[in-house]
Amino acid sequence: MSQEQYPIAHIAQILGAKAQLSSPTTIITQLLTDSRTPIDPEASLFFALKAQRDGHQFIASAYQHGLRNFMVSDVVDASAYPDANFLQVDDVLKALQQLAMAHRKTSQLKVIGITGSNGKTIIKEWLYQLLAPDFNIVRSPKSFNSQIGVPLSVWQINASHDLGIFEAGISRKGEMEVLAEIIAPTIGILTNIGEAHAEGFENNKEKLNEKLKLFKDVELLVYSPTYTAGIKEADLPGKAKFSWSTSASQPADLQISFIEPIEGRNYIRAIYQHKEIECLIPFSDKASVENGIICWATLLALGYTPQEADLRLEKLTSVSMRLALINGIENCSVIDDSYSADISSLAIALDFLNQQNQHPKKTLILSDIYESGKTNEVLYAEIAALLAQKNLNRLIGIGPHISAFADLFKLEASFYESTQDFIAQLPAIHFANETILVKGARKFGFERISKLLTQKIHDTVLEINLNAMLGNLQFYRSKLKPGVKTMAMVKAFSYGSGSFEIANLLQYHKVDYLAVAYADEGIALRKAGISLPIMVMSPEPSAFEAMLSYQLEPEIYSAAILKSFMHFLPAAVTDFPIHIKLDTGMHRLGFEAHEMPELIALLKDSAQLKIVSAFTHLVATDDAQHDGFTEQQLASYASLYEELAQGIGYRPIRHALNTSGITRWPTAHFDMVRVGIGLYGFDGALKDNRGLQTVAVLKTTVTQVKELKPGETVGYSRRGLMPNGGKIATVKIGYADGYTRDFGNGVGQMLIHGKLVPTIGSICMDMCMLDVTGLEVNTGDEVIVFNETHDIATLANQIGTIPYEILTNISQRVKRVYFYE
Repeated sequence: MSQEQYPIAHIAQILGAKAQLSSPTTIITQLLTDSRTPIDPEASLFFALKAQRDGHQFIASAYQHGLRNFMVSDVVDASAYPDANFLQVDDVLKALQQLAMAHRKTSQLKVIGITGSNGKTIIKEWLYQLLAPDFNIVRSPKSFNSQIGVPLSVWQINASHDLGIFEAGISRKGEMEVLAEIIAPTIGILTNIGEAHAEGFENNKEKLNEKLKLFKDVELLVYSPTYTAGIKEADLPGKAKFSWSTSASQPADLQISFIEPIEGRNYIRAIYQHKEIECLIPFSDKASVENGIICWATLLALGYTPQEADLRLEKLTSVSMRLALINGIENCSVIDDSYSADISSLAIALDFLNQQNQHPKKTLILSDIYESGKTNEVLYAEIAALLAQKNLNRLIGIGPHISAFADLFKLEASFYESTQDFIAQLPAIHFANETILVKGARKFGFERISKLLTQKIHDTVLEINLNAMLGNLQFYRSKLKPGVKTMAMVKAFSYGSGSFEIANLLQYHKVDYLAVAYADEGIALRKAGISLPIMVMSPEPSAFEAMLSYQLEPEIYSAAILKSFMHFLPAAVTDFPIHIKLDTGMHRLGFEAHEMPELIALLKDSAQLKIVSAFTHLVATDDAQHDGFTEQQLASYASLYEELAQGIGYRPIRHALNTSGITRWPTAHFDMVRVGIGLYGFDGALKDNRGLQTVAVLKTTVTQVKELKPGETVGYSRRGLMPNGGKIATVKIGYADGYTRDFGNGVGQMLIHGKLVPTIGSICMDMCMLDVTGLEVNTGDEVIVFNETHDIATLANQIGTIPYEILTNISQRVKRVYFYE
């Protein structure tokens, strides 16, 4: 609930909005930018933003689902919504931001503002852990740090809070001024300045100056001179400053002098106020060490003693801000969110649960929720209403508080006093063919439940970042004119990344079409609840019956396949959707110019078929040296399309561009574009894939470490020779997993503890060996096959292939885990 009451008439006054109010006294407690995610529909205000999709298009469906309060910029016929409230402004996003600014000004609480290239969310969550004993804290949910996420975060402030921790992220010049006004931090933390989101800035100096605008009025700034190079301390914002450094050449208030890894942790010594102090960070990776040092510096800057800071830092626990979608027991899907429980993140998790269509039943395992600022009666009544609104099928409540309010939940429900009680009774609890969301406060240890409900995962895992994929989809959508449709290519198991897991995301975010290679791929999607139109690119006559049954739309590329399909169709079928492929130079599939008269003759008088689209495949849209040929293809396509449209008497959807064509050929977007490998972060038309995010990370683990003597060999045929001896690590990935034999004998490299190490010897079927001489490596250590730094493009170059092949080669026995924030 907001700190003060906000009747919608008062909000109209704050924003100077033109109001059409059927109920001016309605109290607004929640702000929405997605009409599908209200916690309390009647008290929610929906902002109809104009982004890749126009929010005004969803007003009717939002009204049908109970929303009654709308912020719009277009004129809306209020008579069509008799009991609704409408506020009209010039700019809906600006109105959202201005409302959050006004709300922030009603509170005098201390606020920590965090920005930087990386680490913002982890540092925010760790500071929450470190400072929670002393403050009632409001913080950004998940990684809500954008132009939309920041105002939604700040709106959470209420009278019970005495500290806010908010993160701010920007992607281009001119964005931070607005976020600075909304957050109005009193304490600033600059994490670092790196290459993340670099595409919106000329260089790192410009990016640094933009980020520092968040701190223009802070009382205290925590920073490292490593990341403010070129700016004098006196010129940095902040009435007071506290610096930290790991470099002896850069003096700082907290001067790190020694870092030593100890059994998965890091012992750190530093000089502070001319004395040596120490702390223990319970993490081993480089990023966590730096994030921990920033938290250490912040505690000291806030006046905590070195002894108290050390005690608190040693108790830090890992932060998982991502929902993990994993295959579960008894044909279930499990969404693991077992480390946090609050009302805001519950709404986000339920939204992700509702994206899943692969099972008919949806179950929530939920613990007690703490520190909500509400009475238990109000809190669990609100949760019960939320679960009813989300059409949940079953609730399993764990904890004394949620159990005490069991009568509020009007659905299939069972309750347990503790996690151990639930686990003890698990053999008698039936789970099958359902999607299970596991969401619990950290103290309940729900990770034990997740492990029991999920299939054992092979130590070699392909992690898919669904937020990154969505970001890439939005990147391409931002290039399109309004009204241009998007077809997403999900053939070949979504380029090796998954099936319904990817399609659910794309369907939820309203792509217009999906495309698969073969009918069985489309059938699997239909069985998993995917209702989007699906084009089948290689329709086989043996699959016609199934395509008809599952409403799959064939690509027709020859007179023979067209005649075969027409002969198959039952007489009663009319207007069955098909897609015509025109060959303009690819010379793989499609109708050529001399075949057009026969094609038109077959289609002209057929009432059984409706041509949904007519398209072509361009050969080299990413390569400037072939631009002349691309222009010839586009001209040929235009001619063939017009001949077809005139012949059949209507104009099907036009599409010609694949991923790389979207950015290089904006004049050829036509009615629809096809985005494929770009969704996964690769585009041959973009230098270093600039603007795209890495979607897939392939990880494995060390099975064994061996010390070899000089002259000993490694692997089959003794191809791995170690003339000087050394150390090798055997890891759990081989050519049966998709890491081909081409990577053997030093061609391939993997990351261990941030260091690239080469393969040695031949790649085996289920494992391979790495030369880790000189490194501290132990059994069970994580090994990165590829990620955002050691990327798929690098691997492709190592063996002379393309990223498509690397992705699609990853075998099905490699478990996929899907992450969503």
